[in-house]
Amino acid sequence: MKDDADNAAVRWRRHLAVDAGRGVCWRSLRRLASIATVSLGIAGLLLPGAMPFAQTATQAVPGQAIVYVLPIEGIIDLGLAPFVQRVIDEASQAGAAAVILEIDTFGGRVDAAVQIRDALLRTPLRTVGFVDKRAISAGALIGLATHTLVMATGSTIGAAAPVVTGAPGGAAKPAEEKTVSYVRKEFRATAEARKRPLLLAEAMVDADVVVSGIVDKGKLLTLTTEEALKHKVIDYRADTLKDVLSRLGLEGAEIRSATPHWAEQLVRFLTHPVLSSLLISLGMIGILVEMRTPGFGLAGGIGITSLGLFFWGHWLVQLAGWEELLLASAGLALLVAEIFFIPGFGIAGALGISALLGALVLSMTGAGDTATVIAGAVWRVVVALLVALVAGLALLRVLPRLPFARRMVLESNLGTGPEHGSAPLSDQRWMGKRGHAASVLRPAGIADIEGERVDVVSDGALIDRGTAIEVTHVDGNRIVVRQTSEPAAGPPGTIDKE
Repeated sequence: MKDDADNAAVRWRRHLAVDAGRGVCWRSLRRLASIATVSLGIAGLLLPGAMPFAQTATQAVPGQAIVYVLPIEGIIDLGLAPFVQRVIDEASQAGAAAVILEIDTFGGRVDAAVQIRDALLRTPLRTVGFVDKRAISAGALIGLATHTLVMATGSTIGAAAPVVTGAPGGAAKPAEEKTVSYVRKEFRATAEARKRPLLLAEAMVDADVVVSGIVDKGKLLTLTTEEALKHKVIDYRADTLKDVLSRLGLEGAEIRSATPHWAEQLVRFLTHPVLSSLLISLGMIGILVEMRTPGFGLAGGIGITSLGLFFWGHWLVQLAGWEELLLASAGLALLVAEIFFIPGFGIAGALGISALLGALVLSMTGAGDTATVIAGAVWRVVVALLVALVAGLALLRVLPRLPFARRMVLESNLGTGPEHGSAPLSDQRWMGKRGHAASVLRPAGIADIEGERVDVVSDGALIDRGTAIEVTHVDGNRIVVRQTSEPAAGPPGTIDKE
C-alpha cells in the first residue's frame, strides 16, 4: 500500500511538473508574441518603405462614395513618389470612387515625376488632376497622367524642358539632347495613354517642336486654362474642389484628405538636395576630425550618423541599393583600419575615402541618368568634400581652445615636470650654469659644475677633459652642454674614463 501511495505521489508530482512546464512554455510563447508584435510595430514606424503606415479611416456610410484627395505641391522629389503610391493603394483597398491630385508646383526631379506617372498609369482607379494655380515642368507630366485633368481659372500648365542644376548659386543649364529626347517621349507616351494632343505634349518639353498657330520654333509651350480647354489638353474648368466633385457626379462623396505621415516627410527632408549635401559635409568633417584625434569620440559619431541618415533616406527612395551600401561600408572599414591600426595616412585611407565618395555619387543618381546628371552629382560631392576640408581644418584649430573640447584633441605641447615625463625640477637648476668637463664627453660624460659632478651630454661635438662648458638646455633626463671659450668655473678634475 505504501509503495502504491508513493508511486501515485510521484506520478502526481510529474503531472504537476508537466502542467507547470506547459504553463511556462505558454507564457513564454505569449511573451515572445508580444515582443514580436511590438518589434513589427516599431519596424513599421521606422521603415515606411517596408510596411505601410497605418491610417485611421472613418466608417463610410453604406452606399456613399469615397474620394481620396492628396496634395502635389512644392518640389517634386523622390520622397513624394512613395506617398502617392501609398495613397493609391489605400484608395484601392477602400474601394474609392476616385483619387484627386491637387497640383500646385513649379516642378522638380524628372525621375520622381516618372515614378508618379507610372503609378497613375498602372492603377485602375479613376484619377483626377486638379491644377490649382500651376502645373509646371514635372507637375505637367503628373497632370497629363491622370484620367481626368481639370484646371482652375488663372492656372498654367507646361514649360517642361529638362534642365541641369549648375554650381551652387549658379543658374540651371539646359539638358543635353539625349535627356530632352527621353523626356519628350515620356510626355508623348503619357498623352497617348490618356488620349490627349500628342504634339502639344511634346511642345511642352522641346522648343524645336512647332505647332501651327499655337507655338513657334524655339519656344516652349505653356498654356493657360482657357488655352488648355480650347485645345483639349484638359477636360474642363473648375475653380474649387466642390466644383470638381460636382462635375464628377460625386457631390455627396466622403472626402478623405491624405497627407504625408512623419516618416514620409522625414524621407523628403533627408533627400532634399541642400540637406543631402549638408549631410555629406558633416559626415566628412566628422571623419577628418576623428582621424586627427585619439580614440573614437563625438566627431566620429556625428560623421557616421550623418552618412547613415544620407544613405537611409536614399535607400528608402530606391536610389541607394546594396551595392552602394556595401561600397560605403568597405570605405568606412578601410578608414577605421587607417585610424586605429595603421600608423600615418596611406593607401588604406585613400582607398577608403575614394570608396565612400563613389558610394555617395552612386546614391545620388538613378537608372537612366545621363552623363550630365552624373557629372552634377559628382560636382555636388566634390563641393561638399571641399567644404568639409575647410571646415575640418578650421575646427581642428579652434577645438583645442575650447574648454569642453580640449580632451578631444591631442595637445602637441605636453608641458614639463615629472608629471609629464620631464626632468625633475632639481635638474632644471643647471640651466645656464658653467663648469668644465671632468671627463672626455663623447658625447656623454661627467662635468664639474659648481663643485658637483653631473652626468651630461654634449651637443654633438667631442669635448676634451678640462674644457670649459655651459649647460644649454635640460631635455628629459639629459643635461645638454656645449663648449665655451670662457675659462672654466674651477680647476679641472682628475676623472678620466677613457
